[in-house]
Amino acid sequence: MTSYIDTHTYKLSSPNSKMPYHSSFKIRNAVRHLKDGAVIAYPTEAVYGLGCDPLNEDAVMALLDIKQRPIEKGLILIASSLEQLRPYLVLDQTVIDRITPTWPGPVTWVIPARPWVPKWLTGEHQSLAVRVTNHPIARDLCAQFGSPLVSTSANPATRPAIKESRKLLKTFADSDIFIVHGKVGELKQETAIYDALSGKRLR
Repeated sequence: MTSYIDTHTYKLSSPNSKMPYHSSFKIRNAVRHLKDGAVIAYPTEAVYGLGCDPLNEDAVMALLDIKQRPIEKGLILIASSLEQLRPYLVLDQTVIDRITPTWPGPVTWVIPARPWVPKWLTGEHQSLAVRVTNHPIARDLCAQFGSPLVSTSANPATRPAIKESRKLLKTFADSDIFIVHGKVGELKQETAIYDALSGKRLR
């Protein structure tokens, strides 16, 4: 395992690069569903993700049921800024200095969680996996929702990750999911995960 991160390798394209246009109406509609406790699917840096309000227990449990994911594993949160994540995390300057050069971008960090963070997010861990995303749709969803979102790959456990909306529609045809259509980023694999205390790569 390596503790060195090449930020140029992991940075997604800048906000002014050739990512596809997405409408503000689409984002507002998705945010309305999030506030109503819905599970949504949306494009991320590498694959479609499933998301919901992280503090809505019913929504998170519905997402876990759709995903067929054990609660013990914990979940990733994405945000539009570090400030959105601060209330969830125990941060010191060493950790901040380690994580901020990689954000916004497709690098997920596992960081100690504050005691109040619910177990439906942390699972059996005392930490939380988090990322400040630079995918324009995912970023704007978090910004307009005003909060981080749960982000887990939009595929049933043990099934391949989904990159295309047609496959997403087919896979979840019987599930009550609001889909935010869009193009996933150019990352070939799901985001790398690092431990924020040691700097070691976990995935």
